[in-house]
Amino acid sequence: MRKLVHGAAPLTAPLLAAALVAALPAPAAAVPDPAGTVGIEDIRRHLEAFQEIAAYNGGDRAAGRPGYDVSVKYVVSQLKRAGFTPRVQPFQFDYWEERTPAAFARTAPAPPATYRPGTDFQTMRYSGTGDVTAAAAAVDVPAAGAGTAGCEAADFAGFPAGSVALIQRGTCSFETKAANAQAARAAAVVIYNLPGEPGQVNGTLGRPFTIPAVETPHALGAELVRAARAGGLRLRIRTDTAAGKRSASNVIADTVHGRDDNVVVVGAHLDSVREGPGINDNGSGAATILAVAQWIQRPGRQAPRNKVRFAWWGAEEEGLVGSEHYVASLSAADRAKLALNLNFDMLGSPNGIRGVYDGDGSLGTGTTPPAGSGAIEKIFKDHYAARGLPTLESEFNGRSDYGPFIEHGIPAGGLFSGAEVVKTPRQAALFGGTAGRPYDPCYHKACDTTANIDWRLLDTHAGGVAAATWRLAASTLPVNGEARRAVRPGAALPRAAVPAAEWRGGHRVR
Repeated sequence: MRKLVHGAAPLTAPLLAAALVAALPAPAAAVPDPAGTVGIEDIRRHLEAFQEIAAYNGGDRAAGRPGYDVSVKYVVSQLKRAGFTPRVQPFQFDYWEERTPAAFARTAPAPPATYRPGTDFQTMRYSGTGDVTAAAAAVDVPAAGAGTAGCEAADFAGFPAGSVALIQRGTCSFETKAANAQAARAAAVVIYNLPGEPGQVNGTLGRPFTIPAVETPHALGAELVRAARAGGLRLRIRTDTAAGKRSASNVIADTVHGRDDNVVVVGAHLDSVREGPGINDNGSGAATILAVAQWIQRPGRQAPRNKVRFAWWGAEEEGLVGSEHYVASLSAADRAKLALNLNFDMLGSPNGIRGVYDGDGSLGTGTTPPAGSGAIEKIFKDHYAARGLPTLESEFNGRSDYGPFIEHGIPAGGLFSGAEVVKTPRQAALFGGTAGRPYDPCYHKACDTTANIDWRLLDTHAGGVAAATWRLAASTLPVNGEARRAVRPGAALPRAAVPAAEWRGGHRVR
């Protein structure tokens, strides 16, 4: 995957026009004329707006904070100008913040060791507050793979109350592991990463806990497990956090036309983390679907056969709260009207990948995709293959806002340019960039600004977003068996296809 110098001149080629030509099956729905395509400058304009909003509102756009509220107002304003009637759906969520830096140390056996925050450990989101010095005990350390690793109450049989629980990541949510530890009267929890997974896990416990919880890379966690088994290991963990309830909202807007019993939901989360403005994560997805929404609703555009519902989710960084609230708020009858969900979470990573969610389950990892998800994956892959642009399958693990949809059997798919995972030499050979460095070095950091965007990668992702959206607005037959209906008498006739313009080259809850 390619990596371009930050600030490189963006492409101006109308990739969307090419996307629409290749993506539509015969007989094709109307292909838009090239004068009104989605360009990278449309997306750049929205990203610059998000950046300015963050800069004047505390440096972030986190849910429950002023930067998020102003971001919602910006999206609503832009949608109204485009002819939508957006709906703001409020909800409450559990918020959490770290008031002062945490401390983590080995006090015995000698020599003592003090661990560095941000490098050796970090506080898990929704950790409780406390200052604990106690013996440490390993919980269900698997011989290989993740095992149950604290996912079952039985894993804590014989656990010494008042000890620090050492638990490996995997198999179930961090919340489940911490809840089982708390029920076993652990004084604190240390969750360490899986073998072969670099760095921290960037995990959330999903809800406020009373005991301190920190996470470490695998190497340190494995070292502590060995010391605990040898006997005499004592750890100090100090955390200072605050938690409570805050309000946030989703923004939802439907196209004026299209079947309302076969709705294509196109979503991206609008919130950032507290650490920064969140321009790649996930201003890039939010800005892209906003530009596509504005394009699809322009006067004179051929009406979509299926209604497209654009959604900007709130509090994704707090544990998919907004999308879960939306799906849970629907009746069973209304959920049955949703044909599928497209999700776009990070599209411009500066050392990124062109990842397509593994909808057919060929990776053999992650969750089991609902039927139809493989067809969505193929739509994206075909789009990029026709342009000579390589793709990689991205794990379909339910860790972004498509998760609540697939839990209800709704097919889903999407694109992903990569977060904190390190790029491999093979990926660098395919796409350029730097092997051994994260896809996004500014993931969840203050440096996630407009300077943190690979504009060419984002441009190609935008073409895929637009192509899939228009293709599925025309027909969802390969996804859910709903055949295209005949054009009504008097409806606009399809325009001729335009020449294809090409450019050739190059989050977690458990």
